[in-house]
Order: sequence, then C-alpha cells, then structure tokens
Amino acid sequence: MAEEPAARQRFGSSDVLVDELFATTHRLRTFVDGRLREHGASVARLRTLRVLALAGEPLRMRDLAEHVGNAPRTTTTIVDSLERDGLVERVRHPTDRRAFLLTLTEEGARRHREAEELDRAALAAATGALDAAEREQLRTLLGRIRAAVDVDADGGRADSATDTDADADADT
Repeated sequence: MAEEPAARQRFGSSDVLVDELFATTHRLRTFVDGRLREHGASVARLRTLRVLALAGEPLRMRDLAEHVGNAPRTTTTIVDSLERDGLVERVRHPTDRRAFLLTLTEEGARRHREAEELDRAALAAATGALDAAEREQLRTLLGRIRAAVDVDADGGRADSATDTDADADADT
C-alpha cells in the first residue's frame, strides 16, 4: 500500500489521466466562457440558443433541458435570462393550456450566430497547437471515453464509440 502514491503518478495511470482530463475540460470551459463573456454571452447561454436554433421548431422547457443536458431548474433560470434579454420567447402550446413552447426571437437568432463565431474562434485558439490529424485523434479518443460511460435509456452500454458529432456540437 505504501507504493500506491508512486504508482498513481506513473504516466499512463488512469487516475492521472482522468485528473488531467478533468483539469483540461475545466480550463477549456473557463477559457471559452471568458471569451464569450467579453461579448455578453456564456457557454450555458450558447448551448441553450444552439439547441433552440437547431431544433427547427419550438420546444417545451423539459425537452430543451433534456437536449441541453441540464436540470430543468437550471434550464429555466437560463431561459428566464434569455427571455429578459429578448432572445427567447415563450408562447402557449396550441393543444396543452398548461405548457409553453420556447422559440428564438430574431435577435436571439442573430446573437446565436455571433456567439457561435466567438465559440469557434475560442476553440480554434485553444486547439491551435494540434494539427488536423491530432484533432481528429483527440475527437475519436474522447468519443470512446464518452461511449464507455454513456448509458442508454435501457441501462445498457452505448453502441457507438466514435459517434461524437452531435454530442460535440451540444457540449460547447
């Protein structure tokens, strides 16, 4: 047991790799969020705007929360802020009087496009030290890690270890 700390510090130790992955993810999010905040945006707001823009139709709050990957209360807080800023509007559901649907306003669509450009620029700056092959390798490896921990609705393991395009879009 006395040798365990030394073993954990070996290169290749899963603990060290996981620690590095968590630290890098945190720093990347902080970096991108900082770039977005300089222009009045944030990662959380961008993710919400992105889902609404890509949905192609108004969404219920619970559906938006599920697609963004947030708790419903967190999504409500973000949507309240976006609504106050005139970027999102709530409209009554046509057949369910209790429900509201969320949709982007014209200003919300414009701000979404601007935030996407800022996000791409920040991510390009963050990954600029990697060539195209290294970026693809990193995407593949991260997809395999995500697939190993993703659990589908039936409680089984996810089938695809490399299908990361949709998830990657939703994570930034």
